[in-house]
Amino acid sequence: MQFLDRLRAFTAHPEFRRGAREMAPPSLGIAAWGLVTGVAMVKSHLTIAQALGMTLFVFAGSAQLASLPLIAANAPLWVLFATAFCVNLRFVIFSATWRLYFGHLPLRRRLAIGYLAGDLNFVFFTKRWPDPVPAPGQEHYHWGTVAVNWSAWQLASLVGILLADRVPTSWGLGFAGVLALLGLTYSLLNERTLWAVGAVAGVVSIAAYSLPLKLNIVCAIAVAGALGWWLDARRAGGAGASHG
Repeated sequence: MQFLDRLRAFTAHPEFRRGAREMAPPSLGIAAWGLVTGVAMVKSHLTIAQALGMTLFVFAGSAQLASLPLIAANAPLWVLFATAFCVNLRFVIFSATWRLYFGHLPLRRRLAIGYLAGDLNFVFFTKRWPDPVPAPGQEHYHWGTVAVNWSAWQLASLVGILLADRVPTSWGLGFAGVLALLGLTYSLLNERTLWAVGAVAGVVSIAAYSLPLKLNIVCAIAVAGALGWWLDARRAGGAGASHG
């Protein structure tokens, strides 16, 4: 009972409710993406148990979608790991920012925050608190966004897994997944640098499309990441020179 009382008090916090409310509109896109990923896992010849384990424990949609063709092609394990690592490399940057807000919390709580956080959790959180310093209500707000994001993804993914055999391939779910990803990606492109990096990633991915084992994705991430780091360093150097 004490746990339930604490849980009710936590979820009743105004910042928790605000986080859940602000995450609600994009949850339809998240659910569409989760549904497509659930179907794709089963269509890639994973068993129901394997697909359920992947969606519940991996919880990384873009990495899951990128790894499925490699699993189906019996790609070497190192290629699979390298692809998933590169696709999720952005979370290293996210985590460095999260640390400025949550670095004072115990390790177990920080691990939970990092594991369950997604792209849009980061976007909404940093929009709510643009100054990277701890403040009251931040943990409540974060878990409010996570509650909606995680639930929308997992419920839709489970539906996709359990009903995948009844979904005809002719429905074009792969294209629906691309549309869902594009919608989520567009919400992240909020400055010119990100647009430039995204455009370069697209060009490199198309130019290297003929590479085997979907290595064009790895090439696109590597080039776009290098460009992003260079642009950030150049901007930081210009700001330092102007202050000097």
